[in-house]
Amino acid sequence: MANVSPTRGDMSTHPDVSEMRARYERMLGGRDVALVDGPVFLLGLYCAVSPWILHYTASQPALVAHNLIIGIAIGLLALGFTAAPARMYGLSWAMCALGIWMIIAPWVVGDSPDTGVIVNNIVIGALALVLGLMCAGTAAKSAPKR
Repeated sequence: MANVSPTRGDMSTHPDVSEMRARYERMLGGRDVALVDGPVFLLGLYCAVSPWILHYTASQPALVAHNLIIGIAIGLLALGFTAAPARMYGLSWAMCALGIWMIIAPWVVGDSPDTGVIVNNIVIGALALVLGLMCAGTAAKSAPKR
């Protein structure tokens, strides 16, 4: 009769341990920056709603639409990073570009923005740039060597 008692033992003696490890690596491969997906989405969400939080909808109508569109784009990138990481982490450089654009946008898109608007966009842009660089660095490190 087989021993079916629940014993806790070492899995290294299991006959399929090498196959299980390989399957585990395949499943988690490319997910090194999974912890960045959430903050990227939250950054996009904040960027989209920041004109209403900081109350500059009347004084900077062009920046309202701009931040809404860029925030939605950052949020969609985050959803793409989560849904299809192997395909989307190449677009982390686009997130870096969005971060740089957010830093200079108050002067390009806005009409004599005040200090609060400038600081808001600089902080959003800097965070997008840093998170994009983290994604790009990790994607480049985990990319297959050619």
